[in-house]
Amino acid sequence: MTNHYYNAEDLKKFGNISEYQKNLADKFFTWYNTAFADSDLTAKEKSLIALAVAHAVQCPYCIDAYSSDAFEKGWSESQMMEAVHVAAAIKGGAALVHGVQMMNKVKNISL
Repeated sequence: MTNHYYNAEDLKKFGNISEYQKNLADKFFTWYNTAFADSDLTAKEKSLIALAVAHAVQCPYCIDAYSSDAFEKGWSESQMMEAVHVAAAIKGGAALVHGVQMMNKVKNISL
């Protein structure tokens, strides 16, 4: 099947977001590049974090980009998968902790 919601080729067009709003895109890319620069965390560490977040937010473009970036920056396959598992555990826990909201609501309406 060749039709997809996400086209891998579109990742290469990310820079084109400036076509319709250059001022905001320029500000975004300045902030984005600053956020990923070496600072208290290294660019390598940030790459692994980005890979985990990409999975948590389920962005296929980000997953492609940061799988490559993390691997190129020296993370092993097992380290990358462990980061994905950490993201999944946090996402799963976040869904489950919202069960408390459901429990509170049900207890309130069942009185």
